[in-house]
Amino acid sequence: MPFEIEQKLVVAVASSALFDLGEADHVFRQQGEDAYRRYQREHEDEVLERGVAFPFVRRLLSFNRPPDDSPVEVVLLSRNDPDTGLRVFNSIEAYGLDITRAAFLNGNPPFRYIPDFNASIFLSANEHNVEEAIMAGYPAGLVLDSVINDDSDDVELRVAFDFDGVLADDSAEQVFQSDGLEAFHQSESEQADVPHDTGPVQELFVKIAKLQEIEKARAATAQHYERRLKVAIITSRNAPSHKRVVTSLRAWGITVDQTFFLGGMDKSRILKTFRPHIFFDDQKLHLDSATAVAPCVHVPVRR
Repeated sequence: MPFEIEQKLVVAVASSALFDLGEADHVFRQQGEDAYRRYQREHEDEVLERGVAFPFVRRLLSFNRPPDDSPVEVVLLSRNDPDTGLRVFNSIEAYGLDITRAAFLNGNPPFRYIPDFNASIFLSANEHNVEEAIMAGYPAGLVLDSVINDDSDDVELRVAFDFDGVLADDSAEQVFQSDGLEAFHQSESEQADVPHDTGPVQELFVKIAKLQEIEKARAATAQHYERRLKVAIITSRNAPSHKRVVTSLRAWGITVDQTFFLGGMDKSRILKTFRPHIFFDDQKLHLDSATAVAPCVHVPVRR
C-alpha cells in the first residue's frame, strides 16, 4: 500500500531554500516585478545553482522507492506564480528531484498551507515568510547563508538538532536566561524524571526516527542494504542537566545515533566532524560560527 500523506515525512520548502536565487532576487528588488518576470522568462531554461537546503532535500527523497514505498514527500511552497516559478520546476526536473506537488501563491503568504500538506516543517531563506509561519504557530526554519555540504560520493544523510527550543520547548532556556546557570541545573535536576514539552521541530524529529525504523526493516530483508540516515543532538547542556534529555527521548520512544553534551563549548567543533547536511538551532549566537562548517537553519521561538 502507498503511504498516505498523513503518514509521510513531509517537508515544505520555498524555492529560496532549495536554490540560489540571489541574482533573480536582486533584479526583483532593484528593478521591480515586471523586470523580474522578464528575467525569469529569459532564463527559464538555465538551471539554478543548488541552495543550502538542496543536499538535505535530495538525500531525503532518495529514501523513496516509488510507487509503493515512498515515505517522504517534499512540497514546494512559493510566493511566485506558475509563470515566474517555471524556472524553479525546470531546475527541479534537471536535477532529477522527485518533487511533484507545489503551491504557487502569487505573492500571498505560504504559511497557511503548511497544515494542508501535513508538513512537519517549512524551510525558507526569506525571514518574513518564516516569521509569519512561526507567529501562526506552524513549524518553520530560516535557512541561513551557510556552507553547502553536498559531496556526491557521500550517500549518507546526517541531520543534527539542538535540544532546547528546537526538540523541546524553551522553558528550561528561560530559566537559564532569567536566573542563571546554577538555577538552570537545579531546576533540571529536580525535574530529571519529567519529560519536556515538545518543541517546534519535534514532529520532524519523530518522523525522521520513523524513517530510521523503515531503514531497519529494509536492512532486515535486504542482505546488502546499508542504513544511510544518521541523527545527532548537539546541545549546550552538560551534566547534571543531561538526564532530562534522556528522559524526554525515552518518553518519545527515540534512540539517537549520537548525542553531544557540550557544556557551552562552540558547537562548530562537533559540526565540523559530524558534517550534517542540515543543523537546526534556535540560538543565533550558536549559529554565527556554525554557518562556516554546516548548512544551518535558525528556528525562531514563538513568544
